[in-house]
Amino acid sequence: MASPRIVITIVMAFVSLCFIFESHASTSSSSSRSEGFNVEVSAIGSQKVDLSVYYDSLCPYCSTFIVKNLVQVFDKGLIKIVNLRLIPWGNAYINKTNNVIVCQKGPDECKLNIVEACVINIWPDVNKHYAVIYCFEFLAIEGRQESWQSCFSSLGLLKKPILDCYNSGNGTLLEQKYAIEALHLYPPHSFLPWVVVNKQPIGKDYQNFVSYVCRAYTGNAVPAACKVH
Repeated sequence: MASPRIVITIVMAFVSLCFIFESHASTSSSSSRSEGFNVEVSAIGSQKVDLSVYYDSLCPYCSTFIVKNLVQVFDKGLIKIVNLRLIPWGNAYINKTNNVIVCQKGPDECKLNIVEACVINIWPDVNKHYAVIYCFEFLAIEGRQESWQSCFSSLGLLKKPILDCYNSGNGTLLEQKYAIEALHLYPPHSFLPWVVVNKQPIGKDYQNFVSYVCRAYTGNAVPAACKVH
């Protein structure tokens, strides 16, 4: 199982490559337009595969999937063809009598679900919020989820925006939106993690999600990750 430091290195390396690529595209745009460079980039973006993961923060199967399996999204160029969405709402529900969120593993899971919703909202860049959530879930696997705030310092990120989001109630509102989204899943989720590729759930074969992503991709820029599937 990869350590938080390893995945942080992977993600940061990817961000650096993206920066180099974007800088090259910016400086070369005037000479590349005649070659269809901008059109090609747009086409790749439009052909990306939607990968959605519905989960609970303290669900053991979810934590293991996020840390051990989902990290493959950042291997061998797969992220270039994937729109990854993490939805921290699985078996939770809203008590209609008092409008309070109830989670399968109790208040601690509800709190971390809300914190992760805040992380996704505050840092919409998937490279950044995945790194934070990876760190949270790594701690959860080790039974140290109460130390989740340590992830911010290890990643060099400020925790104040996340704490403000949680304490203000904005995180709860985000979770309520996720609740509505999860309620409209068809078919409804029957276990967690519930992994959906281009709106199609892949059921108990979720650990093999890369194969489904690669089969769903219709573009020509096939990443190395797909050449072995």
